[in-house]
Amino acid sequence: MSKLFVVPTPIGNLGDITLRAIDTLKSVELILAEDTRTSLKLLHHYNIKNSIQSFHMQNEHKKLNSIIEKLNSGCEIALISDAGTPGISDPGFLLVRECIKNNIEVECLPGATALIPALVNSGLPSDRFLFEGFLPVKKGRTKRLKEIAEENRTVIFYESPHRILKTLNDLSSYYNEESQISISRELTKIHEETFRGTIKESIKYFEKKKPKGEFVIILSPN
Repeated sequence: MSKLFVVPTPIGNLGDITLRAIDTLKSVELILAEDTRTSLKLLHHYNIKNSIQSFHMQNEHKKLNSIIEKLNSGCEIALISDAGTPGISDPGFLLVRECIKNNIEVECLPGATALIPALVNSGLPSDRFLFEGFLPVKKGRTKRLKEIAEENRTVIFYESPHRILKTLNDLSSYYNEESQISISRELTKIHEETFRGTIKESIKYFEKKKPKGEFVIILSPN
């Protein structure tokens, strides 16, 4: 039987992959990777030599039909992203949806994702939360920030280093600047760091310290 395996990969430390994920990647006929250059480092580390193909935001629509044809022919395929769980702010949703439409079995393995360790590590309420992924860069950004400001749950979103200060300043316009925030970067890596404090304090901190790495922002209710 054909099957698509959705396989989480480490968000930094290569030791954070599961034994089941390694076994799955070794057993499938084809691995779809967001960036083959990045994924080959992981695959070589675990001596995984299976066929690999790129599958990312720019080519997923173009490749969708051919992948479904492979799966319908009985091929077992694994989908991985550069880091974390495919489909969570990464390619994956379109392929999973198309598999379901075509009655192709989908199995998602448990594993790494940046938002959960950042949330637990923040010390902010974690019983109820909203995951936003990346905020809109331009269109719809103001509307989304206004909606988030009305939330009574902890809010989580991702941000890149070149936009982190803009986002923090935008938050200070819609939130009380004394609201609590936790900002984690480089999770599981050598230079892992978490800032905890107010929005106002976070702006001052990152104005002095050049932002590096990928960020997870945890924001307390307004």
